[in-house]
Amino acid sequence: MDIDFATTKLERQFNSRKELVKVHGPERAKAIMKRMAQLVAADNMEHLRSAPGRCHALRGNYAGMFTLDLDGPYRLLFRPSNDPVPLLDDGSVNWSMVTSVTVIEVGDPHE
Repeated sequence: MDIDFATTKLERQFNSRKELVKVHGPERAKAIMKRMAQLVAADNMEHLRSAPGRCHALRGNYAGMFTLDLDGPYRLLFRPSNDPVPLLDDGSVNWSMVTSVTVIEVGDPHE
């Protein structure tokens, strides 16, 4: 899958193990790297449904975004970046057609 980042700062951070550890600590940095490897290896988002990490869509203020579990309440937040985002007849995202995502942040969407 193609992966972009919401900011250049986030991209620099994710492309450096040292920076990830500095910002998130060693355990979360390891989880982030594992989830990023899953994103890179997936042909489309459908492959993430059955993969470890519990990929799921968010609602409310985070509608249109998806997450992968990291540790505790922390998640890797991303959104489809296909233009246009492929939708099903019911208006939901067609996971099998999403081949590009943008990483938004690492955070706790429950706050």
